[in-house]
Amino acid sequence: MELKRVVVTGLGAITPLGNTLPETWAGLVRGVSGAGPITLFDAARFKTRFACEVKGFDPLQYMDRKDARKCDRYTHFALVAASEAVVDAGFELEKEDKDRIGVIFAAGIGGIRSFEEEVRGYNEELGPKFNPFFIPKIIADIAAGHISMKYGFRGPNFATVSACASSTNAIADAFNYIRLGKANAILAGGAEAAIATVGVGGFNAMNALSTRNDSPETASRPFSASRDGFVMGEGSACLVLEELEHALARGAKIYAEVAGSGLSADAYHLTASHPDGLGAKLVMRNALEDAGMAYDEIDYINVHGTSTPVGDISETRAILDVFGEHAYHLNISATKSMTGHLLGAAGAIEAATSILAVKNNIIPPTINHVDGDEDTEIDYKLNFTFNTAQRREVRAALSNTFGFGGHNASVIVRKFEN
Repeated sequence: MELKRVVVTGLGAITPLGNTLPETWAGLVRGVSGAGPITLFDAARFKTRFACEVKGFDPLQYMDRKDARKCDRYTHFALVAASEAVVDAGFELEKEDKDRIGVIFAAGIGGIRSFEEEVRGYNEELGPKFNPFFIPKIIADIAAGHISMKYGFRGPNFATVSACASSTNAIADAFNYIRLGKANAILAGGAEAAIATVGVGGFNAMNALSTRNDSPETASRPFSASRDGFVMGEGSACLVLEELEHALARGAKIYAEVAGSGLSADAYHLTASHPDGLGAKLVMRNALEDAGMAYDEIDYINVHGTSTPVGDISETRAILDVFGEHAYHLNISATKSMTGHLLGAAGAIEAATSILAVKNNIIPPTINHVDGDEDTEIDYKLNFTFNTAQRREVRAALSNTFGFGGHNASVIVRKFEN
């Protein structure tokens, strides 16, 4: 069976750097931090009192009050990103076979804010009294359901849940469905809105978050010696993946081609990556094999790079092992230094960033690099694109995401050539 070629024809995003994809991309290229004091709840007693929040967001600017009340904040974000991506793709929906358009949309956690709100409101003396939308608001698949219902897309429709690898898994699944001929197009992405007392408190209990409360904007500092944990982010990104001939037939613009994807497991620890990067090595090799590409055809890696002491080292080791001498000719950047860690939505925004890097020949930076000489386990001869964006030809880019539970997912995008 001859596999179909898959291209990206639409993009959308709402992130801590902007409420549209162009705003987000502009912030990434400028090296802007999305971090600041938490405003979504009173964090005064928490070890971490800052995060990368989406700013100035009012769901009523995008939907009516009745629909907004049915959805958790994470689903609001998903609908906004999907709407931008659908418009960007230029579909004439009345002409499309909606049985052949699907939605695969991820969440690592789902409606945790709604869960917390509902449990707080429970009164044991008065007995159980819950909002009838409680369950539909919190389940991790519901964003995919809402998007499909909004547009009437009846193709493959589900959520992928693999912690911080979730939305890269969604992209990989969409890619495979389309190249196997099971859909003409799929909206793939992820959304997350876990900046809540239980979200921040839970990650604080694991000592996973930075506690640099005196300088939130510089707290996420991947590959710097003084890194002390990740900064939580929120938002959503959506990619329209489309079968090439279908896209050409309707005259769609094409951002890039999806060349391949890879999956693996660390099979090592609940939350820590393998210290030698075994799963990371395997997932990158799997993606390269799937794409039929040699390691020296990759020009840019958007790394998982969360700013944790162990994770950044293991990913660096994996890159050196997989790419050998070519690793020193790559550009590497950790855009979580600007967006924060969007958890289940991280892979989607980082894949979109990789696509724009390929399209525009610009590598966004890894910001907040202030020290490194004392960290002997990071090879600072690698080009981490510290602090300033760089222009270079980007033929192909690899985007890595790794999740709690040892879940690893990578996707490769390259310049489109017909």
